[in-house]
Amino acid sequence: MAVSSAACSVQTKVSDGLPEYLQNLVLMDLDPGTAKLAITLLGPFFSAFSFLFIARIVMSWYPKLPVGKFPYVVAYAPTEPILTLTRKVIPPLGGVDVTPVVWFGLISFLNEILVGPQGLLVLLSQQV
Repeated sequence: MAVSSAACSVQTKVSDGLPEYLQNLVLMDLDPGTAKLAITLLGPFFSAFSFLFIARIVMSWYPKLPVGKFPYVVAYAPTEPILTLTRKVIPPLGGVDVTPVVWFGLISFLNEILVGPQGLLVLLSQQV
C-alpha cells in the first residue's frame, strides 16, 4: 500500500508543476470506442499519405514531369503545400529534395506509434 500512495504523491507533484492545459492532456482518458474510431480514421489517412509521399519520392527522380497533369497531380496537389513549408526548414541537400523522405518517415513513425500492432490507440481500444 505504501508504494501506491508514494506513486500517487509523485503523480500529484508532477502534475502540480504542469500548466492546466497540459494537466488536461496528461489526465485525458480516451475510452475504447473513441480509440477505435480514431484507428478507423487515422489508419487509412496514414496509408494514403504514405503512398502519396512514396509517389513524390519517385516523382523527384524525374524533374521534368508535368505535375499539373492527371496522374501526377494526384500525388502533387495534396503533398506540395506540406513540402513547401518543410523546404523552408530543410533545404535541398546537394540538389536533392529530401522533404518527401522526411515526411514519409514521420508518417510511418506516427502510424506505428498510434495505430500499429502495439500502437497507443490499439492498446487503448483493447482495454476492458
